[in-house]
Amino acid sequence: MKKGSVIAVFCVFLLWAPCFAYNDHRGHNLDSLEKVVAGWTPEAEACASDEQLIPLNRACRDLMLAYNVLNGEKCVFYARKALSISHPRGWNAADADAYRYLGLQFYGREQYDSALVYFNRSLECVERMKAGAVSPTSPEGYTQSEIDDFLSSLYGSIGNLYNMKGSIPEAMEWYEKAGALFEKNGWNESNSILYYNIGETWVDEGEYKKAAAAYERAMDYAEASGDSLMIVDVYKGFGRLYMETGRTWRSLRFLRKADAYYAAHPDFSPSFRTENLDVMKEVLSRQKRHLFWLIGTLLILLSLAVFFIVRRKKPAAVKDTPQAPVAAAPDLSDREKEILDLLSKGYTTPQIAEGLSLSPETIKWYRKKLLAKFDVANVAELVLQARDAGILN
Repeated sequence: MKKGSVIAVFCVFLLWAPCFAYNDHRGHNLDSLEKVVAGWTPEAEACASDEQLIPLNRACRDLMLAYNVLNGEKCVFYARKALSISHPRGWNAADADAYRYLGLQFYGREQYDSALVYFNRSLECVERMKAGAVSPTSPEGYTQSEIDDFLSSLYGSIGNLYNMKGSIPEAMEWYEKAGALFEKNGWNESNSILYYNIGETWVDEGEYKKAAAAYERAMDYAEASGDSLMIVDVYKGFGRLYMETGRTWRSLRFLRKADAYYAAHPDFSPSFRTENLDVMKEVLSRQKRHLFWLIGTLLILLSLAVFFIVRRKKPAAVKDTPQAPVAAAPDLSDREKEILDLLSKGYTTPQIAEGLSLSPETIKWYRKKLLAKFDVANVAELVLQARDAGILN
């Protein structure tokens, strides 16, 4: 079996195995929970009391939670099943929970308008909880901390949605709302993750000053939380930021700190270290190009100095120097030419994705392909090379 096939099988196993390992708070696994839910007929539900339906609703939401990553269709099924029980009875916390997970499923399918509908329904439920609504499981109402927990999760989810749509100002408004609740409750870990992701967004947008400010805040919260892994993630963020701004030596200093931590803690997700190593590889590649450019520049200057020294001693006839042949333009597909043209006009990845009805991940793949074909490091160099080759006007 090829290495790629082994990795693919292993990844499938990681996704499939939790079905047997998952246990809810009552010690049930997925199979037993599904059997419990399947045993309830519509007639039995119609005759059941609230006290009998509360565990059924909880089981449906446990299954919804477990299948959120494992099986989207089942997640949606059990979320709707939970709503069929909780919504007619006005159990707002259960409704808010189910609506949010339905929104997350549509978000994962890039159906952002549908996702926003469910997120807003969840917000409406939380607002009723905030106004004093009660349920059989919370007859005295909901604590402010419970409400803040619901709201901050929703604010972050809605911020991510607008982020993926390319509506960065709207995304930042929702992120600020989530951050304010994290700050209010002293949830430093959550705020560290939030501002790390904000920093990543600003790096993608080329707003490097804003990215640096976000990473600084992420570091403050990470240090306040005492979570070393969060601190290391921010190191990785600074490494990427300094790489993009051309400060490769400083970038390497942060990336090596992160790699040392990942190497010493192999139990954490291997993808963290792989991502960090990929950035380090890019930094070293850029350093190599910069070094070649510097050496080439010095050689040219030295050659010019020698030329003028010799000329002063012995005048020589000036001859026309033949120009170097223009490098042949790489072959591009119509889609690659279309995306190249939009990049040259300053459109961002989310804007191009929306305009062409493609996913942001597909546009990022085309960008990497174009950079590789022209053998350049960034979009600015790509546009310059394309113009020199006559592909762009």
